[in-house]
Amino acid sequence: MRRRTFLSSLPAGALLAGSGIAHAQTPQAQAAPAAGAPSRPAPRPDPYAGIGIGDRITGPKFVGRSTVWGANGAAATAHPRATLIGIDTLRRGGSAIDAAIAINAALGFLEPVANGIGGDAFCMLWDPAQRKVVGFNGSGNSPRGLSLETARSKAKADGHLPSYGAVTVNVPGTVDAWWSAHQRYGKLPWKDVLLPVAELCEEGVPMPQVIAYYLERNMAGFDRSASIIEENDNRRKVYAPGGETPKVGQMFANPDLGRTLRLIAEHGRDAFYDGPIADAIAAYFRRIGGWMTRADLAAHRTEWVEPIRTDYRGVQVYGLGPNTQGLSTNQILNVCEQFDLRSMGFQSAASIHHQAEAKRLAFEDRAKWFADDRFSRTPVEWLNSKDYARQRAALIRPDRVMDRVFPGDAPTQGDTTYFSVADKDGMMVSWIQSNYRGMGSGLVSDDGAGNTLGFMFQDRGELFALTDGHPNVYAPGKRPFHTIIPGFAVKDGKPWMAMGVMGGGMQPQGQAQIIINMVDYGLDPQEAGDAPRWQHEGSSEPTGEPAEGVGLLYLETGVPAASKAQLEAMGWVLRGPNGGFGGYQNVVMQQNPGGRWTYGAATEMRKDGIALAY
Repeated sequence: MRRRTFLSSLPAGALLAGSGIAHAQTPQAQAAPAAGAPSRPAPRPDPYAGIGIGDRITGPKFVGRSTVWGANGAAATAHPRATLIGIDTLRRGGSAIDAAIAINAALGFLEPVANGIGGDAFCMLWDPAQRKVVGFNGSGNSPRGLSLETARSKAKADGHLPSYGAVTVNVPGTVDAWWSAHQRYGKLPWKDVLLPVAELCEEGVPMPQVIAYYLERNMAGFDRSASIIEENDNRRKVYAPGGETPKVGQMFANPDLGRTLRLIAEHGRDAFYDGPIADAIAAYFRRIGGWMTRADLAAHRTEWVEPIRTDYRGVQVYGLGPNTQGLSTNQILNVCEQFDLRSMGFQSAASIHHQAEAKRLAFEDRAKWFADDRFSRTPVEWLNSKDYARQRAALIRPDRVMDRVFPGDAPTQGDTTYFSVADKDGMMVSWIQSNYRGMGSGLVSDDGAGNTLGFMFQDRGELFALTDGHPNVYAPGKRPFHTIIPGFAVKDGKPWMAMGVMGGGMQPQGQAQIIINMVDYGLDPQEAGDAPRWQHEGSSEPTGEPAEGVGLLYLETGVPAASKAQLEAMGWVLRGPNGGFGGYQNVVMQQNPGGRWTYGAATEMRKDGIALAY
């Protein structure tokens, strides 16, 4: 049940240009057509093959833009209008949490391929009053009325839960996460945070390039799987009005979502969990044969949690514990700290090799241990320890990939939006929110009166295991293993950066690469994100899937050809770009002489968004 990897829309020749890997093709491109099957049309020649980026006058040549700087506030998101909404909220006197709520609500409309109020949310933030990092877990439980026996009856032939349909739907945690955060840290009135977003949904916006691409692919995927999705008309009405998804530059609006947000703005979180929206959701699932009830919704509450921490070369790196994979970032860094990555060289084969092996080691523990800690305890302290990291690091060979990787004997995997925002008082927010696989389950509720609610429910339940005795085995009222994780780092007792990298199992790999790029190689926030990335797939999964040999190591085109050749000689199975390298945002606080700090904001060139500061 591997997280779906969206392939680039560019022809194979463009993907491989300059890669230095003769076989770096997707499996589809490698496979010969079956006998009698229609042959695929030959890919059109890429008119841009072999052309690199332009030259900047300062900084590394691979960087596409500068980090933006401001003294009063900053925001970095995956859509320009969401960033603008965040900045506007700050300028109206809102806190960073007010801005985060407005951004998240806007992205549910602007970037529906990655998030929405049908999903879950997680956050870490720097609380200036307490001078510490705090976090919350905004993930929802599985329906109480859905038994393990029934869930197993819905499993695919491979014994895992399907990607779509009502069996994958858990209670959405996002709206209560907004409410809980606003109760603690909001400055603006609740409705003043959400009503501008409702108006935006009703007015509409032009569709940007990357989101248009994923929206079309998501809807096509739902259409192919329509037989396992209990109801299909509502999603088509919202996201493919007139029979097709909006193209680049065309206007897209979602007045049904605007109506839902107005109810939440006027009546608070109870409108969603214990009011008219809850009534509509419960009636919808009764009608289609699902399991979500009003009682499931009414019982949901956000959990404030203490983040886990490790030290990486003098930087304190924070993560959220299970049921998330935040511990994996810490484990990767703890293992990498045992090696002198700086002397190995930036983007060298040795550096990438040791980082990727650290990932493989960490992900075996992830598969064995990570689950809802109310049902199964993960030995976090041991897995996060330096002693354990030294034991694991000793398994890595400098010249050869490990043939097999096993979890440690400690004592007794989607699409996502991530954004960073900071305010004039020094609060820095690292927020991540997702419906999981692409847009989610394929299910969009209606109100019984001819209108939809304008959002899709998550399919996060797909990440449950169905194997007896597994910590992550499905149970009623349980939270599944979660891939989405915010990132946060502190230096010298002061907040340093609120950052994250989107994309299923890519998230801890990407977070570790950002930290390493900045700490070991001295890159600034934008440079660290624009640098070529690696991604390893094929580790064991918390759903019960075993590892696939040494797996596949995907490398972006910018990794030097010499490094690729050396990695291949070490035994890595290499592949070229596959579109799965995540989406990155970062806001850093820079301590300046005289005591006045400033913010630097960076965003992802692989997405549609922007970073702004003022």
